[in-house]
Amino acid sequence: MITVLETGPLATIQDAGRVGQAALGVPASGACDPASYALSNRLVGNHPGAAALEITFGGLVLHADTDLTIAITGAPCTGVPLNAPSIVRAGSVLRFGPPRSGLRTYVAVRGGIDVPAVLGSRSTDLLSGLGPEPLQAGVSLPVGRSCGPMPGVDVAPVADPSAGTVAVRVTPGPRRDWFTDTGWSSFLNQTYQVSSNSNRVGVRLDGTPLERSREGELSSEGMALGAIQIPPSGLPVIFLADHPVTGGYPVIAYVSAASLPACAQLRPGQPVRFTA
Repeated sequence: MITVLETGPLATIQDAGRVGQAALGVPASGACDPASYALSNRLVGNHPGAAALEITFGGLVLHADTDLTIAITGAPCTGVPLNAPSIVRAGSVLRFGPPRSGLRTYVAVRGGIDVPAVLGSRSTDLLSGLGPEPLQAGVSLPVGRSCGPMPGVDVAPVADPSAGTVAVRVTPGPRRDWFTDTGWSSFLNQTYQVSSNSNRVGVRLDGTPLERSREGELSSEGMALGAIQIPPSGLPVIFLADHPVTGGYPVIAYVSAASLPACAQLRPGQPVRFTA
C-alpha cells in the first residue's frame, strides 16, 4: 500500500484510458501527457496501461507503507528523483514540490496502482465522473503484483517540459471554412497566453478573437483528442484527455500527435503559438 498524506491542487489515478467507447458516449480520459505516463511505467517494468498517479503542479505527499520501486516523470517537481527507477523504503515520505517547468507529473509504482477498473479503465475522468475519485488525504492505495522485468536503465535522458513559448503543430480541421482567411492567419501568427481557466478537459487560450466567415449554430458532432474548438468568444480551446465525446462549436484545427504531450504540460500564463 501507499498512503496519501496531502494532495496538492489535484492528484488523480490515470492509465491509458477507456479507448474505443466514444460511440457509446464514454469518453476516453486517461493520462493527459501520454508520453510521460508511458515512460514512468517502462522505467519500473510495468505492463503498458498500468495505472499511475498524475499530479497537477506538485503538492502531493505520499507515505510508503512498504518497500516500493517507483519512477517519476513529466514536470520536474522539486524534492524527488526524476526519470529514473528508485527504491523507496517502508516508512519513507515523498514530498512533491512545485515543478520547475510544466504542469503534470507522473508517478508509476512497480506493479501499478491496483484500484478497481470502471468500464475497463482505472482512470479518473473529471468530466463524466467515471473512475476513482480524485485523491484525498488519508486514502491508502493498493499496489499490484503483476509486472514485467526491470528495464536495466539507470536514467532516461528526457528534456524537461518547456518553460517558454511552446510551438504546437496543427492541421486544418473540418470547420476551417467557418473562419475567414484573416481569421486563419491570425490563428497561426498570434501568440496566445494559456488561461488560468484550463483543466484536464481543455486548455483555454487568451488572445485576439478570430474572425468568422459564417455565424449561426452548428449541429453537435464527434470530438477527438487534440481538437481545437472555437466557442463564441472566438478564442481557442485545445481538448485534452477529459474532453467530451461531442461538441457544437466549430473545430478550426487539430493538434498533431507529437505536440499533444507539450499541450498537456502548458501552465497558466505560458505563451503558445500554432504552426501549420
